Amino acid sequence: MHGASRAAIPARHLRNDRWWLSPAITAAGLFAFIVYSTWRAFAGDDYYAEPYVSPFYSPCIAQNCVPMKGGANWEIFGAWWGLSPALLILIFPLGFRLTCYYYRKAYYRGFWASPPACAVAEPRAKYTGETRFPLVLQNIHRYFFYFAVIVAGILTYDTVLGFRDEHGRWGHMGLGTLVLLANIALIWAYTLSCHSCRHIVGGRMKHFSRHPVRYRLWGWVSGLNARHMQLAWASLISVAAADFYVYLVASGAFDDPRFF
Repeated sequence: MHGASRAAIPARHLRNDRWWLSPAITAAGLFAFIVYSTWRAFAGDDYYAEPYVSPFYSPCIAQNCVPMKGGANWEIFGAWWGLSPALLILIFPLGFRLTCYYYRKAYYRGFWASPPACAVAEPRAKYTGETRFPLVLQNIHRYFFYFAVIVAGILTYDTVLGFRDEHGRWGHMGLGTLVLLANIALIWAYTLSCHSCRHIVGGRMKHFSRHPVRYRLWGWVSGLNARHMQLAWASLISVAAADFYVYLVASGAFDDPRFF
């Protein structure tokens, strides 16, 4: 910060590397996902090609959903809802990612330059952190985690349904099945690597020796947590890729290859 407590250095910072490259790449990647996901969320079509359903549209809880045989198709919202059904469910995974500790760092630096990089001062003169509205709402991240687990469970069910053919018969697998499998594996890895999950598993324990099971789980989650950034990006790419694959199949632009 440019304040009275800052050392009397004329330069804005003393870094001579390309410190701007990382936040620029981060901002570009997040912006690309925002553009794509906004288009697909508002499209309201080409999200189901039996047995595959886009992760953007599951569970589908509106009456205007395309009927999904055996899928998470619950008509909770009646005919009055005329917008895309994706807008009803995406708030939960979106809220989980928006309040995620890593994503907060990513978009704070990438879009707000707060700060743009280590040892680089912010462009603004005052800093309040997350102590004021609306950023104080970031503290609800732990509650979005619970919803994220539910959504991940439903997407797991959708993935299991991917082992059917277009007539609902079990024991089949196509390329779409592998796409959904890779996506749900990354979603679970990202979800379980969350800092809130780590605290739920091992928090408030004073004696690990008295809780060997929780200690083992805490160590496993801690290992995932060390790769939280990589899992955040991998799962973000995979969920967009899974949606795009279903879109190609549902729109007729691509035929799903069947292995057996």
